[in-house]
Amino acid sequence: MKAKPHRSACKQKLNVENYGLMSFSKTLPLLRVALVVLSGAIGAGCTMTPHSPVSSGAKVLAVPGALHAVEGPTWDGARRTLYYVGDNRISQVKQGSPSRDFRNPVPGANGLILDRQGRLLACEAGTRRVTRTERDGSVKVIAESFEGRKFNSPNDLSIDSKDRIYFTDPRYGARDTMEQRDAAGNMVEGVYRIDVSGKIIRVLGRESVDRPNGVLVSPDDRHLFVADNNNMAGGVRKLWRFDLDSAGNVVVESRKLVFDWKTSRGPDGIKMDSKKRLYVAAGLNVANPPHETAQPYTGGVYVLSYDGALLDFIPVPKDEVTNCAFGGDDLRTLYITAGGTLWSIRLENPGRVIFQPKVH
Repeated sequence: MKAKPHRSACKQKLNVENYGLMSFSKTLPLLRVALVVLSGAIGAGCTMTPHSPVSSGAKVLAVPGALHAVEGPTWDGARRTLYYVGDNRISQVKQGSPSRDFRNPVPGANGLILDRQGRLLACEAGTRRVTRTERDGSVKVIAESFEGRKFNSPNDLSIDSKDRIYFTDPRYGARDTMEQRDAAGNMVEGVYRIDVSGKIIRVLGRESVDRPNGVLVSPDDRHLFVADNNNMAGGVRKLWRFDLDSAGNVVVESRKLVFDWKTSRGPDGIKMDSKKRLYVAAGLNVANPPHETAQPYTGGVYVLSYDGALLDFIPVPKDEVTNCAFGGDDLRTLYITAGGTLWSIRLENPGRVIFQPKVH
């Protein structure tokens, strides 16, 4: 399906203080990176906007004491704790304290999310399953196969208002152990839904997505956003939006292109704030030839309108920028995982989370 081109509005932040660098000689390469992103956005038909979701003067800062921050940030408001993954474990960190293990080991731990009961759901690529950690610490496997075949490498997940879970199942790296196939015997890197009953349905297959990564259900359950990120040369690096029907099924023919990262590193984790703006981790600061370029989109968090207009860009100095999550008591802190480091920046508006404990 050929997507229609769209006009984008953009505001690129060139504040090099976000990197915590004071030497002018050190800021020159970063300025060049920011200018490349800006020129690429203008070339795509963007116009400038005076509004930014980032708080005035806010800087991207490394969170001290947070080790192994590779992916999957998610906020637990009841415990005022941020969870994330890396080094085959799930870690937890509270403000002012060093990180510590929540579960270890968790082979290939990746996307995380808290459900409405505050239970932590995890995609475990190494064990090829999706699990739920109960509040008492016990672990339950909620998905590990489809039609008798093991999943490829569950990557990321989202939950709708009826507690149906959507998750992606790509395969990065060696492909010799892939088992998922379509009716014709072709390998499938798909998107699945877990119903409350436990039934698993493949909602998107190879006819609609190439290598799905990040996933997000809209607050009204009307749309499913899928980050299609094939990191091989010539692969798809696009964010798609699909319509959902009332039963949670994807209307395949509704596919709409939201944003295209072209030859740069494609979209990874996706989140949405209270204004329905999308925050997408993507891009590279240093090219990864021959597969991914650092132009026209460098590494950071891309802030998009619901329909894909580029509103802002939050640069992050380390590759790879993999995911983000809203946290803090007011949900106005954006946490970002990149290069094994946990970063944060303050925003003007709160983000959207599934688990919102009552305030006593």
